[in-house]
Amino acid sequence: MPYTYLRRHLPFWISILIGIAIWEIAGRSTSQAFMVPFSETIVTLWQLIKSGEFGRQLLESAKLFVTGFVLALAVGMPLGLLLARVRFLRIGVEPYIMALYATPMVALIPFILSLMGFGFAPKVLVVFLFAVFPVLYNTVEGARSIKPELIEVAKSFRSSEWALWREVMLPYTLPYTMTGVRQSIGRALVGMIAAEFFLSSTGLGQLIMTASQNFDTGGVFASIFVIGLIGVGLMRLGLKIEQHFVRWRQG
Repeated sequence: MPYTYLRRHLPFWISILIGIAIWEIAGRSTSQAFMVPFSETIVTLWQLIKSGEFGRQLLESAKLFVTGFVLALAVGMPLGLLLARVRFLRIGVEPYIMALYATPMVALIPFILSLMGFGFAPKVLVVFLFAVFPVLYNTVEGARSIKPELIEVAKSFRSSEWALWREVMLPYTLPYTMTGVRQSIGRALVGMIAAEFFLSSTGLGQLIMTASQNFDTGGVFASIFVIGLIGVGLMRLGLKIEQHFVRWRQG
């Protein structure tokens, strides 16, 4: 078992070690006003954790991220299935979905600010807008790719509309939805930081802004490093869930 694990994950860990080495060398070869070594980043991160400030700000960002992301899932997946099932509705709404998917959501933040002001709700809306469209778009495409024969077989057995959704559309579409979820994780993290930058300053966004204003490059890199770790961890978790549902559908 250990040999199998080592063989499977060795390239990954070698790549991580090489990346850390390059970061350390580059940080020591340039001015610390622009970049700090990996070792100093970890030291700064540990100091922030010990002070308690990092934990408080991480919790604030986590609440914002989870709220906006869960709302995106709760809206994106059912709406995607509905649009795939109701053709005339999809034809009418699809141009708007594509336009909003392609729109840089940062450009909407001033409008959201003027409409809703400062506070938690407008920041949640920003995260939601960043995250919902990959889930929605991939769910629609997944549901549209269902073979018509499957629908016909279900109807021949007199399946109700709810049974059709539960037993055919949902299992078939879940892998596509999970692909959208993985894409939306990164977008939601970007939306979280953008909201904390441009709306009320809180969370990891506030840490980055404060560190930048104080020319604390170590603090900036420490916050960005943690955001990157969270993003990679969540995306790998999403990949595992996606692979599980792919096997479920194939089985």
